Amino acid sequence: MSDQPYGVLDGAMPPQTNPHLFGHDEAEAFLARFYRSGRSHHAILIEGPEGIGKATLAFRFANHVLSHPDPEQAPEQISDPDPEASVSRQIASGASHNLLHLTRPVDEKTGRAKTAITVDEVRRAGHFFAQTSGTGNWRIVIIDPADDLNRNAANAILKILEEPPKRSLFLVLSHAPGKLLPTIRSRCLPLKLSPLGDHDLAAALSALGQPLDDGRNAENVLAMANGSVAQALKLLNYGGTEIITAFDELMASSGPTARKAMHRLADVLSGKDNDVIFGFFLDYLGDRLIERAKAAAVAGDLAAADRASRLSSEISDRISVSQAYNLDRKQTIISLLEDVAR
Repeated sequence: MSDQPYGVLDGAMPPQTNPHLFGHDEAEAFLARFYRSGRSHHAILIEGPEGIGKATLAFRFANHVLSHPDPEQAPEQISDPDPEASVSRQIASGASHNLLHLTRPVDEKTGRAKTAITVDEVRRAGHFFAQTSGTGNWRIVIIDPADDLNRNAANAILKILEEPPKRSLFLVLSHAPGKLLPTIRSRCLPLKLSPLGDHDLAAALSALGQPLDDGRNAENVLAMANGSVAQALKLLNYGGTEIITAFDELMASSGPTARKAMHRLADVLSGKDNDVIFGFFLDYLGDRLIERAKAAAVAGDLAAADRASRLSSEISDRISVSQAYNLDRKQTIISLLEDVAR
């Protein structure tokens, strides 16, 4: 059983305590300059694929702002947080009165994260801003990620963004900004982060005590992680590499052999404590279907391209329906795999 905080991958560090950031020097320098200019926007949309450092950057910038509340006196660069400083300790422990981290809450009955950031969570932001800051410092809200806001929560956030309190700053994280309300995007300054290059990804893993060797395994992990530390950790610590191998072998087989392989894979993915690898597989499956759709379109097989594209977009909906009605996960996975195989 992992002793990691809830929602933090084995081998990872919570972003509020992570002292290092790799591969985003330009974005960090931009934030430092923008803040120091005194003309910083009240909401910044930090966008990019999951697991590349968006939350770590957000907490580093929040630490920088709260440590230097006067923009004109702020340093020209954002430094690694000082773990002994009171601001850093408060942020790391979640005890800062000037920083609110909005993310999916944990359901007390199931012990798992809820499927969305609810309007009740957003109401915490209203209470947060209603409190008087004893220091007169900035008030910062990190929405992590905004993709998880349900409709009511998104509308509630929008109302605050439309009339932001004085000395307030919203750091809005998104893996897929195209899915956000256009009105939310229009009220944010976009800051796009790119996936990490191989050197930065390897350095980030090494800093987490997960150094890659120089062999074939390192090449495979770097190739399959797509510049994401989170994906790399799922490959290394959650059996992601084995899952991909099993799927590829399944797709290459047929008849009774394929059926047995399908059930074996579904058994693993539907395990009680396998939520992380299940989500990893769904992401991988979606990417494979998109690749298949593109290849079919290039080959002129528009019908096949349409089928693959539709199935890719249906995956999350089918999983949501399965969860909402408490359907058997294994059977849902088998149904997906059968459709992909066809």
